[in-house]
Amino acid sequence: MLEHNKRYLQIAFNDDSSMVERILPGIPLSDRILVEAGTPLIKREGMNAISTIAQIWRGRVVADLKTMDGAVDEVELAYRAGASAATVLGAASVETIDLFIRRCDELGIDSMIDMIGVEEPLGVIRRLKHPPAVVVIHKGRDEEGTRGKVIRYKHINKIRSKYDVLISAAGGVDLKEARSAIFNGAEIVVVNIVSPTDPWTGISSEGNVAEMASRFLETIA
Repeated sequence: MLEHNKRYLQIAFNDDSSMVERILPGIPLSDRILVEAGTPLIKREGMNAISTIAQIWRGRVVADLKTMDGAVDEVELAYRAGASAATVLGAASVETIDLFIRRCDELGIDSMIDMIGVEEPLGVIRRLKHPPAVVVIHKGRDEEGTRGKVIRYKHINKIRSKYDVLISAAGGVDLKEARSAIFNGAEIVVVNIVSPTDPWTGISSEGNVAEMASRFLETIA
């Protein structure tokens, strides 16, 4: 399970397993790096995407399921594929989120609520039987090109004043944004592996990913 006294870098793969197989073996194992099977990758390749990462990476693996319904089945599928954490949408029903968190706890993996599109994340958590391990404050991929759209760090103190949870920041994160995330109280920063033709911010798949990962770890230390 994730520790509250550490700051983590979460590296997200969203394209295909061939990119995972090419890049991931070159990233040195670290207990401060989480490797994510991103939602687009899971939609393309199913649970095999998670298994591919888990076979290469002996550290923590995040399954970005963005579960909206069928919580118990989806958690179990991700767990069997090798995930040590998984995500549910904050926009899902209270029943779904509660079932998701409970099954994650039973299996010993970290539950993450992704608050993409949620106006009041604290209100979601207040309705739950138990808080998750992680709350993800997320600016969506499609929002990255919209002027004025930012990761809403204002929610961090609201959540932290009521609940002892880890906070993750996601969406267009570069080194500058990573510094802002940590300054504003996040413990996890999510960085996408992006192709040179992608319009999104992240670590270039054609650059030295291991070196960039090291720079991010130094930035958020």
